[in-house]
Amino acid sequence: MRKITAGLFISLDGVVGEPGDWHFPYFNDEMGIAVSSQMETADTMLFGRKTYDSFAGAWPEREAAGGEDAGFAKALGDARKIVVSRQNLEFSWRNSEQLKGDLVEAVTALKNEPGTGDIALSGSVSVVRQLLAAGLLDQLSLLVHPIAVRNGLRLFDEGEWSIPLRLESSQAFSTGVLHLVYAPDESTSAGSYDDAKAHLSQSESS
Repeated sequence: MRKITAGLFISLDGVVGEPGDWHFPYFNDEMGIAVSSQMETADTMLFGRKTYDSFAGAWPEREAAGGEDAGFAKALGDARKIVVSRQNLEFSWRNSEQLKGDLVEAVTALKNEPGTGDIALSGSVSVVRQLLAAGLLDQLSLLVHPIAVRNGLRLFDEGEWSIPLRLESSQAFSTGVLHLVYAPDESTSAGSYDDAKAHLSQSESS
């Protein structure tokens, strides 16, 4: 089964919307490596329409310009790109297609397709939310910026069920950005205040 990964820029107070307004002062080579490493293992990209439009409006031109990021732009162009939208879309960026049918059913089928390359998401918050809720996301990579944006779209909205996650790795960058990589945690058990007190008592007595 293929692996689905998602990468997001996120502020200290959980904002993921419009990162172009607050993200760039923190971008450095460390972050560039983190972003590229997620993409390098993927041969398929999954996008929400807004994020796709942003990528399609920038990366083909960067590939054509032949600058220092042309290699990354070419890799994005060569990848299979699947766009989630309720509107009928037309594409000019190569290897782009629209996801058909129900999101959960279509992504489940996509995960079961033959192949070893990952399926990667960058941004596309609404899609990430739905895949997390459906248990289809295998890895969530958060680049936590040391800024409280204080308004805008947040990663997690109100919901009926919690989503336990397990921290797989963490790295602090020189800019103060934290790179936190999570996976679903199916082993999380119910706990209570009494359980927490018992753990505290044990730590104090040791």
